[in-house]
Amino acid sequence: MNTLKPTSLQRNDVVGLISPASPVVDVSKIERGIRYLESLGYRVAVGSHLNKTMGYLAGSDEERVKDIHAMFADRQVKAIVCLRGGYGTPRLLRTLDYKLIARNPKILVGFSDITALQLAIWAKCRLITFHGPMLGVEMAGGMDSYTEEHFWRLLTSRRKPPGISFDAGETGTLHRGVADGRLLGGNLSLLVTLPGTEFLPDFRNAILFFEEVKEEPYRIDRMLIHLRNAGILAKVRGLLSGQFPDCIPGDPGVPSRTIDELLRELAGTSRVPFLANLPFGHLPRKITLPVGLRARLRAGARRLEFLEPPVS
Repeated sequence: MNTLKPTSLQRNDVVGLISPASPVVDVSKIERGIRYLESLGYRVAVGSHLNKTMGYLAGSDEERVKDIHAMFADRQVKAIVCLRGGYGTPRLLRTLDYKLIARNPKILVGFSDITALQLAIWAKCRLITFHGPMLGVEMAGGMDSYTEEHFWRLLTSRRKPPGISFDAGETGTLHRGVADGRLLGGNLSLLVTLPGTEFLPDFRNAILFFEEVKEEPYRIDRMLIHLRNAGILAKVRGLLSGQFPDCIPGDPGVPSRTIDELLRELAGTSRVPFLANLPFGHLPRKITLPVGLRARLRAGARRLEFLEPPVS
């Protein structure tokens, strides 16, 4: 199956908004996010069920799937931005029309729970999507300039993006070396829901990236061990770990391991180039990672290079 690239985003293009996971309770965030997009010269199309709430879900599974399908089918919509994560996208994977998505390749942006949707679309359609800022989170709150510059460059330029060098004081090389592969990954909790399903991508020769938030170290340990037991870690060529905000023991009086110890143990067993503590995912200041794009990891140099443009 050939790789599909979405068309680059240009001024006056239509950006569609969907909420495929949990609802945004504070409606003002949606309004601020829309004003942000319009201030940049984009038009906005709102999903028909955007403001629905069904407990921790942004409407029923059927309603959320309808909005996804409608945005991919609408020829005027050039990019689709998710409002937030939370929980809900794994419930949709069996009912999505992947042929419709493949016939209408376009930009899809999100992170956190959106990971399951992005990886399933890669597995089924080979469409490059974007692990990056969401409307009800970063776009509603005043996007950090570093985050903003990196994000819009990837979506709007047909040129190969410049590589990213990471500061030695912020990132760490856990295993040296150079690795070429496709960037695949996202939020760790969602990644581990996919082994054993038809929605798990082929991780052979991939550069796996992962991050997490508000999970205790033993839970991170369990998820990493699951990836090892599922054979995924044996297939990848390189590893990129994000930061782990609030991933601390719930009871400081109970013995625990640290995230740093878990990552160093992973580096020792995997023995592939491994760069840790990168800024992506649940952080206000972050890079955007194109899911499925060919990249080169230079772990010793603390550098990530993109080998092709993510949009056409």
